Amino acid sequence: MSVSVSVTARRLAATAAAAGALVGTVALPASAADHAPRPHRQNLVISNVHLGSEGRDHRSNRALNQEWVAITNNSRQNVNLRGWTLSDKHGHTYTFRHFRLNGHSTVRVHTGVGRDTHSDLFQDRHHQIWDRRDTATLRNERGRVVDTATWNANHRDARDNRDTHHDRNPHGGRH
Repeated sequence: MSVSVSVTARRLAATAAAAGALVGTVALPASAADHAPRPHRQNLVISNVHLGSEGRDHRSNRALNQEWVAITNNSRQNVNLRGWTLSDKHGHTYTFRHFRLNGHSTVRVHTGVGRDTHSDLFQDRHHQIWDRRDTATLRNERGRVVDTATWNANHRDARDNRDTHHDRNPHGGRH
């Protein structure tokens, strides 16, 4: 008789274990839904755009260096930008060389010629590249889009509020 009791006990234990596994599997999605990832701020963003002048001296190095795109690191971690690119809608591309953007810092990428610092980089160009209606695209070293900024300096009310596109006021920040 002890053999049949032990077989019955094992069958009951196996049934209970199977039922427990089934309940655990069914309960997992509800539990996982409580811990769904929240939308987060992107770590690196194009935070500001400043267009150069259209005047007589628009090709002077001073005017070219008044044209810049700011990139902000919103995280605490430093980010190595080696191999990252910043480009306009016409394909003018600046490739970051040995540059590390500190956490909670911003770097301005100027169009003209200058000496790179921890807060200012220079593309060493002799012509303006950012148009009154343009899009700046920041890509990581793998070519994946990290952020874009689109603006229309003639129609300040034109906005595109998708997560990866931010309309910026090219004369002083976001709209």
